[in-house]
Amino acid sequence: MYGTRVVVLGAGIVGSACARELALAGLDVTVVDRGAPASATTAHGEGNVLVSDKGPGPELELALISRQLWPEVLARTAERSAHAARAVEWDPKGGIVVATTEAGARGLAEFAAAQRTAGVRADVLDADALARAEPHVTRDHTAALHYPQDAQVQPAGAAAALLGDALAAGARLRTGREVLGAVVRGGRITAVRTSAGPVEADLFVNAAGPWAGELSARLGAPVDVRPRRGDVLVTTPLPPTVFHKVYDADYVGAVGSSAEELQASAVVESTRGGSVLIGSSRRRVGFDDRLRPEVLSAVAAKALRLFPSLAGVPVMRAYGGFRPYVPDHLPVIGADPRLDGLWHAGGHEGAGIGLSVGTGRLLRNLLLGEEPVMDATPFRVDRPAVLDVNRPQFLGSWAVPESEESA
Repeated sequence: MYGTRVVVLGAGIVGSACARELALAGLDVTVVDRGAPASATTAHGEGNVLVSDKGPGPELELALISRQLWPEVLARTAERSAHAARAVEWDPKGGIVVATTEAGARGLAEFAAAQRTAGVRADVLDADALARAEPHVTRDHTAALHYPQDAQVQPAGAAAALLGDALAAGARLRTGREVLGAVVRGGRITAVRTSAGPVEADLFVNAAGPWAGELSARLGAPVDVRPRRGDVLVTTPLPPTVFHKVYDADYVGAVGSSAEELQASAVVESTRGGSVLIGSSRRRVGFDDRLRPEVLSAVAAKALRLFPSLAGVPVMRAYGGFRPYVPDHLPVIGADPRLDGLWHAGGHEGAGIGLSVGTGRLLRNLLLGEEPVMDATPFRVDRPAVLDVNRPQFLGSWAVPESEESA
């Protein structure tokens, strides 16, 4: 398939990772985005590269593959540009999960035991070990685990590095082009109609993050990917205060919840600039991008339970973004069975930064007919959670007659 023309729709970190893999494989790649690269969901992330928050199953397997790939990818980036590699701010600092109730401690122990069978390292920290690792964390805890495989990146810098690798391998970037629909001939997509004119190719990859559902409907092959809102507080720069990614045991439950109402838990970590990032929240509110004081208050209250020393620390800003949510909490990776030439790479919810490089590698494997790095069946497009067109939200939000999008 050398020279096959591929258009990647979306220049966030997942689209950039896919473009990188396909360009390095020798395909003729064009990345199309209605805005600037990494300017939407990617720019509003925390940069998590986590295995600690995932139970045994396909998402954890993809996370472990991605965790192995990240250093390899960045080493190759460094060969091209040391500056680009440094801008990623790769930090394998590890994560610490803290339980503050007896029930939380039992749940955390059971969760970690299952993770260990899948290749995750989870080390028990007694009170003294936790105090040495995180001197400012609450002493009112019932259990703590250290996950040395967890890491962090600067998300926009990481996306820029991946996209830079793609461009260096011959890919092209086209920004300011909103996709309006598809040109379909003989059941195959041959071009997308954009606000700046048509873009033709042999294959198209929907990597539009939270907008993947809307975009797929415009192309005539809707998938159920929706936005799920999250908000983060950013403190003024502090002396060294938080040394790992630290979160409470409730976080895993919030990640796996499908509830529409607010899910809040404490996730606290420092940046290289000294600011502390405080999350996290999850709400299904469509694309409503308004900051809600009650949400920020709930997030702050959870964080203060973990780090009482943060009381009185000034918050210099707050920001929010949209995670690409799929009802069964698994990504969508593979070919669309309804429209020949259309592929999907998305639906990672809050794990897209960490899973991006593994997703790009798996997509390349599938697209080129290579031996896949893992079984991609759980991520297939034609599963009920993705194609349940009878779901009211699915019909109400995105259904577009194919005849209106085809030419």
